[in-house]
Amino acid sequence: MSLKNSLLSKKIPAVLILALWGAGWLASAETENDDPALLPTPVDTDPGESYADDTRQFQGIPGIAAAPNGRLWVVWYAGGTGEGPENYVIGVTSSDGGSSWSEPRFVIDPTGDVRAYDPVPWVDPEGRLWVFYSQSYRWWDGRAGVWAATTDEPGEARPSWNTPRRLADGIMMNKPTVLEDGSWLFPIAVWSHEPASDPDHGRYVPDPYRRWDPDNVGTHVYRSRDAGEALERIGTADIANVRFEEHMIVEKEDESLWLLARTQDRDGRGMAESFSTDGGHTWSPGETSDIPHIRSRFFIRHLDSGRLLLVKHNPQMDTLWLTDEDVPAYWQERSHLTAYLSDDDGESWYGGLLLDERIAVSYPDGDQAEDGRIFIAYDYNRHTDKEILVASITEEDITAGELVDPESRLRILVNQATANE
Repeated sequence: MSLKNSLLSKKIPAVLILALWGAGWLASAETENDDPALLPTPVDTDPGESYADDTRQFQGIPGIAAAPNGRLWVVWYAGGTGEGPENYVIGVTSSDGGSSWSEPRFVIDPTGDVRAYDPVPWVDPEGRLWVFYSQSYRWWDGRAGVWAATTDEPGEARPSWNTPRRLADGIMMNKPTVLEDGSWLFPIAVWSHEPASDPDHGRYVPDPYRRWDPDNVGTHVYRSRDAGEALERIGTADIANVRFEEHMIVEKEDESLWLLARTQDRDGRGMAESFSTDGGHTWSPGETSDIPHIRSRFFIRHLDSGRLLLVKHNPQMDTLWLTDEDVPAYWQERSHLTAYLSDDDGESWYGGLLLDERIAVSYPDGDQAEDGRIFIAYDYNRHTDKEILVASITEEDITAGELVDPESRLRILVNQATANE
């Protein structure tokens, strides 16, 4: 039984709950009936059969991280028949470069109508593994919250985890960015839509649990100067037509910041951009990026070589985009995940390694191991095939537009859920 369940089922006095909170065991003094979304859920390192592959009817939205010793961690969320209060975060690991994968090694599963979702793993400069995720009452309570579980043992098959702690309001779909000055930037958003108030709506949130504050909405940037111990919101980019920002931040060679966000445009222009020259405090008005994309998550980051890596959809558009020709506006499916490189801070791109051409592949996330190998995680058909996959590639593969490294592989199956709805 989780700590939260134990406290509530035993009717622990409020004074003791306050004491536990002060000791760091609870995120707030509020009871579950007051605000269950503010209570931490301990990491379950022995999930058991109730989280086995044949119990999951839905899964997707993965992330990947490589430990200093090469061990890989992939996390995603599952539970229920789709996005909703039954969602939980699940993690597996590989010690052989992705050739084989473990059964679930940990689960973060809030009780009741609180869900855990949108996880992203990250190994920080000190070698710690973070698993960031969001927690909300039902699908969206108007506030949510970014939580983080950490371990100092990412290279171990069964590491010990700290009790998750809440970092900020909102949702963080992508990894932090470490700047040259050593500070960390966290791309955290508070969605711009109110939680459903109609009891007949499938995502209805009762009034006592609605946390909507329009002044809190935005494509925010948080900073930490103490290795993630404390975060402060330092700026907000003004991006039009956003619903799920899923933004990412790149530090350019001149130390300016480039923020890319997902928009709701349906015409192949589903990526917007904004720039900051003062460390993230102020941002230029958001504009449509020259990079064509559908309204879905993409992935961008600097590699150890200094090149930028971009993983995105839309190769039909990319043929024109890469040659500086006008790109016609038209809708595309979530298909043809393709990797590109840039040597000039994103001014131009080349390569084009097709990772997976199937319709319904989506939500890429990536990391680079210390030996230089690049790993890209993504999902395929969250409700039917329910596959979590990884590509293991090199910069040479991307440059050539085909696998040239004999150890590179595509469509590595990490996990497949098998339960039927």
